[in-house]
Amino acid sequence: MINTYSLYSAQGKRLYLTLDERKAFLKAAKHQPAKVRTLCELLYYTGCRISEALNLTADRVDTAAGEIIIQSLKKRSTTPHFRPIPVPRTFISELAAVHALNSDESTLLWDWSRSQAWRLIKDTMNKAGINTKMPYGTCKGLRHSFGIHAVTHNVPLNVVQALLGHANMSTTSIYVDAVGDERRVLVSRMWK
Repeated sequence: MINTYSLYSAQGKRLYLTLDERKAFLKAAKHQPAKVRTLCELLYYTGCRISEALNLTADRVDTAAGEIIIQSLKKRSTTPHFRPIPVPRTFISELAAVHALNSDESTLLWDWSRSQAWRLIKDTMNKAGINTKMPYGTCKGLRHSFGIHAVTHNVPLNVVQALLGHANMSTTSIYVDAVGDERRVLVSRMWK
């Protein structure tokens, strides 16, 4: 099967945030209202899809393990698939404070529609100076940047696959096809 996935649109436009844009997004998120901030940080730290983020319940934040348990909504199986994603302990603490987590509750952390959540993310991206009219200025662009960030920081590809919930390695392998500064980081490892 031929890999049809790419980090570029049919017009040659990149579909991912650069490292600087990624950092700017996180910095802008810090100045947003608490629930918007935690949603932005969840997308930043986990690379999950926005629909998966909006499906997160309090009982799937494992404070003891420091993990977020994401339910894959893209899987075509009848059996639910969950993937644990380690996140910084400071983020777990922030989630607990903002959302008053109770591990026995299956209440959603955000009760927003997908379009409302996207508008809030878009507002954060605009405040970060990210052009949301470009194909990379999206939640998917943030997800792609997570994959590239993981690969450029030596996270093994099979681990990146598990974190992103990809069924096929061919989907995950697009992240080793980064260009620009990201490609430079990957290639510079050979210079040491």
